[in-house]
Amino acid sequence: MKPGPFDYLAPTTLTEVLRLLSDPERDSKVLAGGQSLIPMLNMRLARPELLVDITRTAELNRLDVDTDGALHIGAAVRQSAVAADPAVRAGWPLLAAAIEHIGHPQIRNRGTVCGSLVHHDPAAELPAAALALDARFTVARIDGGRSVEAGEFFLSTFATAVEPEEIVTETVIPPLPAGTGWAFCELAQRRGDFAAVGLAVLLRAEGTAVDSARIVYCGVGSTPVRVPEAEHALIGQAFGDTAVADAARAVSSVLDPPGDVHASGQWRREAAEVLLVRALTEAWERTA
Repeated sequence: MKPGPFDYLAPTTLTEVLRLLSDPERDSKVLAGGQSLIPMLNMRLARPELLVDITRTAELNRLDVDTDGALHIGAAVRQSAVAADPAVRAGWPLLAAAIEHIGHPQIRNRGTVCGSLVHHDPAAELPAAALALDARFTVARIDGGRSVEAGEFFLSTFATAVEPEEIVTETVIPPLPAGTGWAFCELAQRRGDFAAVGLAVLLRAEGTAVDSARIVYCGVGSTPVRVPEAEHALIGQAFGDTAVADAARAVSSVLDPPGDVHASGQWRREAAEVLLVRALTEAWERTA
């Protein structure tokens, strides 16, 4: 199929982007990587009157670490650029690993980090990684801006806190404490498919005990699902089979994933336990 007719503009300033998005006379969509939007246009699931291409907007191509040690990822920055950046790989390896699970190289070379987050497919890797990493999102509109924490950003399937006249200008991720171990793993039918279940884990050690934990799943609900019950089963405990088993039981008792043509809800729940054991072991090894 082919998309319906639309106008196309590629502004070079954020002010112009916001002006176009605020026009009440036209239904506008932001175009960055287009890996989700273009198929929707072709199937006519979306029929905007105007596409606003932000890839030439200098303010939205930022990728750097600020003086406080936080990572800034502009709305036009490609996933492959983030995953390959030495500062990201050194300071936020969980993010780089999550990106490497996305689709195939051709998709990562075009898709943007912010675009995937705003699109918010709950089976996607980046929303889970963003929640695990305590990301926040800078949201702009013609009359001002705001900052939204990841825990309040993802509302439901394909829905976020971003309004039609707004744009996420950047994703900001705080620095990880020294000695934080991490793991990102998933189960999918084929390499490059969306995960039936995916998991992001962060652990910090205090001697032989778990000092802090973050456990976030994708593919098991309408948003990324954090499991504080499993985290509490680990914190303050000596890391080992007993603590891991307690965390796995907590996951099983809390998660209620949906079933679909790819996997039943019961299979996803059991897979979530298996992934947790694997991810916790990997993350603990990296705390050293």
